[in-house]
Amino acid sequence: MSILWPSKVKRSVLVMFMTSALPVLAGQPAEQQVLANFVIQDCGSCHGLTMRGGLGPPLRPDDLAMLPEAAIAAIIREGVPGTAMPPWKALLTDEEIDWISEQLKSGALLSD
Repeated sequence: MSILWPSKVKRSVLVMFMTSALPVLAGQPAEQQVLANFVIQDCGSCHGLTMRGGLGPPLRPDDLAMLPEAAIAAIIREGVPGTAMPPWKALLTDEEIDWISEQLKSGALLSD
């Protein structure tokens, strides 16, 4: 039997998990640290922890060079029908999605 949790509880648990999952990224505001952990942990579960691909395609700057940030944001927001890429608009704000898109495009979150 599964428990149905309200979405705010789910998000709070997700944020607590992600903030403890990786070391804090120096020089970034708290919300950006949470989002950075989200990208590495949650996106990384399909795209690889180093964003070199896995179930999903690689998300490194060279791989995203042909896509404008707005297109990356649209993919995050709406997902890709017929694939494992879900829409994230229920969990992330437009501002958070835009920030993630900028970071993916620039490679700012990559450690190698």
